[in-house]
Amino acid sequence: MSMERIIRAAAGSFVLISLALGYWVHAGFFLFTAFVGANLLQSAFTGLCPLENILRRVGIGRESVDAC
Repeated sequence: MSMERIIRAAAGSFVLISLALGYWVHAGFFLFTAFVGANLLQSAFTGLCPLENILRRVGIGRESVDAC
């Protein structure tokens, strides 16, 4: 799986999980949803993606460039 797909899957999973937790557990989890959205927005403009850096450090997706 390419790094871009891993990042998209992780971002989508984080959003859906935090929405569910915000609805069923505590409204504070909606802040995590906002954080993920803000991170996606900033990565669109800056090209910096924290998850991409983490994945490269553990050796995943070394062949991909510019994933976020």
